[in-house]
Amino acid sequence: MTQTVIEHVLSRLQDLGINDIFGVAGDYAFPINDAVCANPNLRWVGNCNELNAAYAADGYARLKGVAALASTFAVGELSALNGIAGAYAERLPIFHLVGMPSSHIQKNQRIMHHTLGDGDFDVFYKAAQSFACAHAILTPENCVSEMNRLITHALSQRRPVYIGIPADYAVQRIAISKAKPLVLPTSRPDTLKKVISLIAHKLQNSESACALIGSLISRFDLVKETEAIIKSTHLPYATMFMDKGVLNETDPQYMGMYSGHLMNLAVADFIENCDCILNIGAAMSDVNTGCFSANILPDNLIQIMDDHVVIDSIVYTQVYIYELLNELKDILTFIPSTSIKAHGLGNPISNNEGKITSSYLYPRFEKFIKQNDIVFADTGTFSMGLGFALLPKEVSFQTQSLWGSIGWATPAALGAALAAPHRRVILATGEGSHQLTAQEISQFARWGLKPLIFVLNNDGYLIERLFCHQPEAYYNDVHPWNYAQLPATLGCKNWYCQTVTTCEELDRVLNTLERIDTAAYIEIMTDKYEASELLKKMGEIIRTGIPKAHTA
Repeated sequence: MTQTVIEHVLSRLQDLGINDIFGVAGDYAFPINDAVCANPNLRWVGNCNELNAAYAADGYARLKGVAALASTFAVGELSALNGIAGAYAERLPIFHLVGMPSSHIQKNQRIMHHTLGDGDFDVFYKAAQSFACAHAILTPENCVSEMNRLITHALSQRRPVYIGIPADYAVQRIAISKAKPLVLPTSRPDTLKKVISLIAHKLQNSESACALIGSLISRFDLVKETEAIIKSTHLPYATMFMDKGVLNETDPQYMGMYSGHLMNLAVADFIENCDCILNIGAAMSDVNTGCFSANILPDNLIQIMDDHVVIDSIVYTQVYIYELLNELKDILTFIPSTSIKAHGLGNPISNNEGKITSSYLYPRFEKFIKQNDIVFADTGTFSMGLGFALLPKEVSFQTQSLWGSIGWATPAALGAALAAPHRRVILATGEGSHQLTAQEISQFARWGLKPLIFVLNNDGYLIERLFCHQPEAYYNDVHPWNYAQLPATLGCKNWYCQTVTTCEELDRVLNTLERIDTAAYIEIMTDKYEASELLKKMGEIIRTGIPKAHTA
């Protein structure tokens, strides 16, 4: 059998379950664009810009496990690079296809458009390598072997890969034999056996134990294995901000959110007084640990990460999480322990003036979220307010709290909606974030999707106001838009659009959304400094200086 180079690349991506290619068309990438459109099993999702395309691929990968993005050389790939870097940080395998000038043009160092005018065609390829776990420029000779290698790296590390494709090579035909099976890296047998023994011994001999569950279990598709471990051990477990919703929050063993000593002090006291804490895939970042206010003794912590385990401060390398959890679920048994019960945000409380406040907005929103919903919340006011909401079963709650790129959530929600079109998608964003990428809501209409979009309008960048020393500085202001009119302007027909300013109006709109089957765009007006307790406390500690870390 023969295929062109780009046909082979796309067929390998299809084998992984990728049906949509995000991007912006460009002349050097025309062979990629043409091949996607010629394939009846693929869909070209033309985004409003390459940054949005990368964010959309990020959201798609969170639901499907993998995603693909295509951009043209230099101007396109650089525009996408911030989104790719975010996917690298947050462990999302995106296959970035870059259409490059023809090989003879590069060889002869011609002065071409979309270059720096110096004949150097490697500069952008080199720049992108820091944000890819593997990279290659494909040729007809290396295409088959390199795609095997790139896919293996992307799946084993759960990070983006860079695939450069010169325009002339893309359309050259190559002979294809049966693809070799992918072989992911395997653990060192002796180390894996030792680690399993140490974990089991440490848990069985503890007087009190618990678990922290992190987003890596979702990235590596290990939710069922982790659930089996919790079921067999009866370990009480908590999640941190970046990991919210990664495991069922209605399980009786779920204790709630752990945010160091900023919030939920009962959870913090319980965890920090345990003599054995099993951390499965949670990063001890500033946001996760409540600005490093967590105080977990290293000797009490077992850290299971993607390719290593830390026990008693000793690092055991070449132990892979997908093998280790599969072994542990069949070995670990009941571990006697006490637990505490998770609590949600309670009932919405309105004030005498009827203004929308945090004490009403977030508890009311908690009640609005249903089983199987997909929630994308831009890192900032809205996500912080929902951090301690108690989610129903099978809710996918997504934030980008490690990379934290403003504007991420709007295009990412689009990617998720395309990946799971039969699930309800809720986008919760602040108006400052939304202004960066708002044009992407037109793509929801283009593909017949019905998101529920909530734009929190608090007259500027509230999170920045609370974090900086000059909250009224005008760099924290944004120009006011007529948000509720935006969908119609961008071609979104028959959307339900409202602006709400009171608790009564918000309640009425949410009740309406329960009954109708249409896309919605709701602007929620609050006072400039209306913020959740988590955001306020985080602002206080950041302004006064982040304390020295106590965690391992």
